[in-house]
Amino acid sequence: MFKRIALFLPVKKNQQKWYSRNAMEKIGKYEILRTLGKGATAIVYLARDPDSGREVAVKLIRFGDDNAVISRRLRKLFQIEGSVGRRLDHPNIVKIYDAVIENEQAYIVMEYIAGQALDYYSAINRLLPMHRAVGIIFKCCLALDHAFRCGVVHRDIKPANIMVDAEDNPKITDFGLALNLQKDMNQDSTFIMGVGSPAYMSPEQIKNYPLNQKTDLYSLGVVLFQLLTGRLPFRAANHGALTYKIVNMDPPSVSDLNPNLPEGLNSILKKAMEKDLYNRYRNGAEFAKDLSTVRYQMFDESETQQDNKHFDMLRGMEFFAGFEDIELWEVLRISVWRNVSDKVALIREGDKHRSFGVIIHGFVEVSIEGKSLCRLGSGEVVGEMAYLHPSDSKRMATVVTLEPTLFLEVNSSALDLASEELLERFRKTLLSCVLARMREADKVLARSGPPAVQGRAAACDLELAPP
Repeated sequence: MFKRIALFLPVKKNQQKWYSRNAMEKIGKYEILRTLGKGATAIVYLARDPDSGREVAVKLIRFGDDNAVISRRLRKLFQIEGSVGRRLDHPNIVKIYDAVIENEQAYIVMEYIAGQALDYYSAINRLLPMHRAVGIIFKCCLALDHAFRCGVVHRDIKPANIMVDAEDNPKITDFGLALNLQKDMNQDSTFIMGVGSPAYMSPEQIKNYPLNQKTDLYSLGVVLFQLLTGRLPFRAANHGALTYKIVNMDPPSVSDLNPNLPEGLNSILKKAMEKDLYNRYRNGAEFAKDLSTVRYQMFDESETQQDNKHFDMLRGMEFFAGFEDIELWEVLRISVWRNVSDKVALIREGDKHRSFGVIIHGFVEVSIEGKSLCRLGSGEVVGEMAYLHPSDSKRMATVVTLEPTLFLEVNSSALDLASEELLERFRKTLLSCVLARMREADKVLARSGPPAVQGRAAACDLELAPP
């Protein structure tokens, strides 16, 4: 009747006991099929409901014997998740079928979602096409709007708590930290200050202010920001610096981080992540309505295939030979691919901007004051001097295409906000290119110069130092 399950988790001593015990083949009436996920306090199993025959997910928790405070809190959280979950009936919220709390354990039986948590698609090398990301968040907006109308605030919206199936249908999970707005906050013992995941918490949540539905909309805005850019709006080396930025600083514009995004997303995300509650979206329906206005500007599914093609092109170029794969994906997000016809000026003398780019294929001519300096082809970088200069962005040369050219333009503003690893990689690679060109230029200058003075080897007189 029992099956041995070995678990190795960074958990507290009082919790290790039940993780190492024999796990039953059944939890209540539900037949365990396999383990779906493990955490410090709970395990989620895939199980079968013998009554309906359907597969379900069962979250099981056991209460520790030597920490009554933690056990009471876990019991309370399970009560919240069970009661709140059964009240919410929406296609984009995971359904709760059953909740049982016993003396030593508790379990919740919920809808099984065959898919990925949204945090899988938050990595820079696995970002969804823009229209899919916006479509998923659109549906989440409507789900949170439903929850609010039922008097529920989730308080822990983050990618790990949003499951996505094969049809891009999101399912919001884990209402264990939910706040019941229908109770008096001053009387509600389920209100636990400081809950949530710091990177996704709203300013008012960090400051322990009373919460309403707008805190979930802020967190959902952070999730959308991450899905579109592959990074969080605020990054810091420690918790204190992170919370300071969330409370006091404005996030960057997403179009600065990803120039391929529609400009309209900037104002939507600004409103979703407003620090001033009066200027933030009032409800999920408002948020969803604005998202629908920009969705038609998005690319279709072929965008992913195009990204893979572009990645392969960069991977095969000598300029990007030293870049890690994850850095190349980041390059794709901060760059614009330009198909340029012949005799078009990519850069003009006297202009002031710091963007630079790499010639994917084609040829260009570099000139100064109307005199040809050199011609560059595939894999060569142009415009790097103005980017590297610490204070002067004035262009000292003109670059004109000699034939139809595919040009990868790197947005300097987006690069300034990129990861430190990518910034350092670009600095080293560009500096190497500049030094190589300077060496070649020195050789050209030397060929047109007068004969050099021939010197003799210097004599080196060695003297012993006095004792």
